[in-house]
Amino acid sequence: MNAFDVLGDPVRRRILELLAGGEQTSGAITDVIRVEFALSQSAVSQHLRVLREHGFALVRAEGARRFYAVEAGPLSEVDAWLDRFRRFWDQRLDALETELARGRRMTRKPANEERGRPNEEA
Repeated sequence: MNAFDVLGDPVRRRILELLAGGEQTSGAITDVIRVEFALSQSAVSQHLRVLREHGFALVRAEGARRFYAVEAGPLSEVDAWLDRFRRFWDQRLDALETELARGRRMTRKPANEERGRPNEEA
């Protein structure tokens, strides 16, 4: 199973999103996934196992509790694949940044001009 097969499942993507926020217990992950996807505890455990076995998640035991965290290594495969497409959105994002900066300058300019005018009511 390659990275895209693992990430192709919306449940596993959501688990990784949760883990991107920091280490989580298996119970906390299960609580969220059960509500959002109406899955059983054992189904969530299977998704966690896939993430673990394919290197996307690390687990550490603390007593009876299991803590999961993201392992970024396999995501580099996805990043490398996406790299050849970045130019398509980087150009658009650069153009958007230019337009936003232009809009901010235009919004500020009238405000500055207003301050320089004499008060008409005086």
